[in-house]
Amino acid sequence: MNYDDNNIFAKILRGEIPSHRVYEDADVVAFMDVMPQANGHTLVVPKAPSRNIMDADPTVLANTIGVVQKLAIATKKAFAADGVTIMQFNEAPAGQSVFHLHFHVIPRVDGLPLKSHTGGMEKPEILAANAEKIRAALQ
Repeated sequence: MNYDDNNIFAKILRGEIPSHRVYEDADVVAFMDVMPQANGHTLVVPKAPSRNIMDADPTVLANTIGVVQKLAIATKKAFAADGVTIMQFNEAPAGQSVFHLHFHVIPRVDGLPLKSHTGGMEKPEILAANAEKIRAALQ
């Protein structure tokens, strides 16, 4: 399978589509999911093009997972969560809908189920406020 450089995450990385970024370094960007399954649902995306984990350069993957860990710690703190769910999908039959490698980092509160990921988009002001909470927790 080929990488499509017009996928939505590639456009976000190029600045063609706005996002609520919470973290960025030379290799990785993290931003709020616009259809969050819980408050603080963040996506961690490598800047290097790769369709999913199966075609990612191992160095890119290593750098990305380090940021996933950093964001998991920060989102747990920022949202006083009891735990954190990390999800990553590879190809459509496995649930992947955007074909650029990404990890979902979702803070979890005991007893609260995840919301549907196919619902409506979150209000921008809520995404901005949640992004600020995570950025503060990263300090």
